[in-house]
Amino acid sequence: MSDLATSSPKPTGKVRGPGMVILLTIVTLGIYGLFWQYKTFKEMKAYSGVGIGGGLGLLLAIFFAIANSFIMPGEVGDLYAAEGQAKPVRGPTGWWVFLPLVGWFVWVVKVQGALDRFWQEHEGASDPTHGAPGA
Repeated sequence: MSDLATSSPKPTGKVRGPGMVILLTIVTLGIYGLFWQYKTFKEMKAYSGVGIGGGLGLLLAIFFAIANSFIMPGEVGDLYAAEGQAKPVRGPTGWWVFLPLVGWFVWVVKVQGALDRFWQEHEGASDPTHGAPGA
C-alpha cells in the first residue's frame, strides 16, 4: 500500500477566493482580514504540521501586520515544496504590499489564489467529507 493510503487524512483548508477575501475585508473595515489570517495560518499548520499557526498569525496581524505579508506566502509556497512542486508564491511576494493603491490587492490575489489551488488539488484525496453536504 502507498503512504497516502496508510496515513491518516490531512484536513484541507477552505477555498475562499481572493475576490471574496478582498470584498469582506473592505466591507468589515479590516476585521475579516484578521479572521482570514487567523484561519489561513491555522489551516496550513493543521495540514502540514509546521508553520506559525492561527494564534501567532493573529497576534502578528494585530501588532506587526507587515510580517504576515512575508510569512503567509512563504508558508503557502512551503506547502507546494513539501510535495515536490514549484512554489507559486514565496516570502518575497510580500513586497507587493508596498506598491501604492493596488499592491495589497495583487498580494491577496497571488497568495489566496495559490492557496485555493492547493486546497482544490487536495480536497478529495485528503478529506473525504470536505465539500460533502452538511460537512
